[in-house]
Amino acid sequence: MALIRYITEMGMGTDVHGQDYTKAACRAVSDALRHSSLNFFVALGKSPDDMQITVSIGVTAPELIDRDKVAKELPYGTITVEPVIGGLDVAAAQGKDAIVIANAAVVVCFDE
Repeated sequence: MALIRYITEMGMGTDVHGQDYTKAACRAVSDALRHSSLNFFVALGKSPDDMQITVSIGVTAPELIDRDKVAKELPYGTITVEPVIGGLDVAAAQGKDAIVIANAAVVVCFDE
């Protein structure tokens, strides 16, 4: 059997104060999910739990992402979170409180 991609959703999230990369990542995943309503499960003979989901999260410090916390943003499926270098840190006008911007790509596949 092979995995077939059915959906790719993108999202963006920020943490304005606190430089919390995981918070920004969770918000990016949540943003991606708000763009979707998946109604094709019956037509495919599948259930939401059959989804194989890969979440790529782009931030400037991917090693600071809590993968388990980000995965909890998704209510169904088998989830893999892959932090990668990307996103953007916007320096504060004063001090060290940068704005953290994360980008998410949520890819949904089914085993066919």
